Amino acid sequence: MNAIPVRKPAVSFEFFPPNTEQMETTLWRSIQRLAALEPRFVSVTYGADGSTRERTHNAVARIIRETSLTPAPHLTCIGASRGEIDDIAREYWDMGVRHLVALRGDPPKGSGAYVPQKDGYAYAVDLVEGLRKVADFEISVAAYPEVHPEAPSAAFDLDNLKRKLDAGASSAITQFFFDNEVFLRFRDACAAAGIESAIVPGILPITRFPQLEKFAAACGASVPDWLRQWFAGLEDDAETRQMIAASVAIDQVRRLEAEGVEEFHFYTLNRSELAFAICHAMGVRPGDATT
Repeated sequence: MNAIPVRKPAVSFEFFPPNTEQMETTLWRSIQRLAALEPRFVSVTYGADGSTRERTHNAVARIIRETSLTPAPHLTCIGASRGEIDDIAREYWDMGVRHLVALRGDPPKGSGAYVPQKDGYAYAVDLVEGLRKVADFEISVAAYPEVHPEAPSAAFDLDNLKRKLDAGASSAITQFFFDNEVFLRFRDACAAAGIESAIVPGILPITRFPQLEKFAAACGASVPDWLRQWFAGLEDDAETRQMIAASVAIDQVRRLEAEGVEEFHFYTLNRSELAFAICHAMGVRPGDATT
C-alpha cells in the first residue's frame, strides 16, 4: 500500500443546477460535505443548450451567499448574443464571481450540427477573448484527451486548445477518461505544442454504468472492456457498485499522482460520497487544506 503523499493535491468539484426540490436537497447536502475539503473552486454547469441559465445563476448566488467556496459558473456560446453573454459575465463579476468555465456548448437535441449564432460568440476561443474584455476573470476551458467528437483531427483539436489558452484562458479541464495512458500522451502532446498552462484531469466517479456509457458515447470517451466486466451484473447492487467505483477512481488518481499530477477536477453528478472517499484516500481531508 502506498503511503499518503506529503504534498496533497488540489481538487475542484463540478455540480449541475437542480430542477426539483429533492435534487436541490441532494445538491446542497453534497456541497456542504465537500466544502469541508476546501476545494480550489466548484464549477456549476450550464445546460447543453443554455436552458439552465437561471438555475445556474441561482445556484452560484446561493454558493456565494451561504458558503466560502469559490464558484466557477459555466458559460457557453449557445442561445445568446454577445451582448447578452457579456451582461451575464458582468452580473457574475458584480456578484463576486472571479472564475468562469468557458465552453462552446452543444446545440439543442434534434437541431443537428452546431451552427454559430450570427450575433453571438461563435466558438470557445471567441468567448474567452470576449470575457477577457469584460473583466479580469480566471478562465478555464475544456480539453479532450481522446479528441472532441466534432474535431476533424487530433492536431486540429490540440491547436484549438492552444488558441483558447493563448486567448486568455489560464487552465484546461479535461473530459473524463479511464485509461491514464490516454491522459499522459495528451499531456505530452500539449507540452510538445508549447502549451504551458495547467492541464487538469477530469475524473468521473462511476455511479451508474449505463449512464456512464451514454456520457462516453456523447463526448467520445472510451470505456475499457475491463471496466465493463467489473460492473457487469451489478445493476441491482448499489453497494457493490459503489465499492468498485471507489476502487477504480482511487487507483486512477494515485497512479496519476505518481506521474506528477497535482490537481484533479471531479465530476460529482451532485453526489458527495465517492468524491469524498477518493479525496480522503488522496490525503485531502476536512480541516487540512491542500498545499
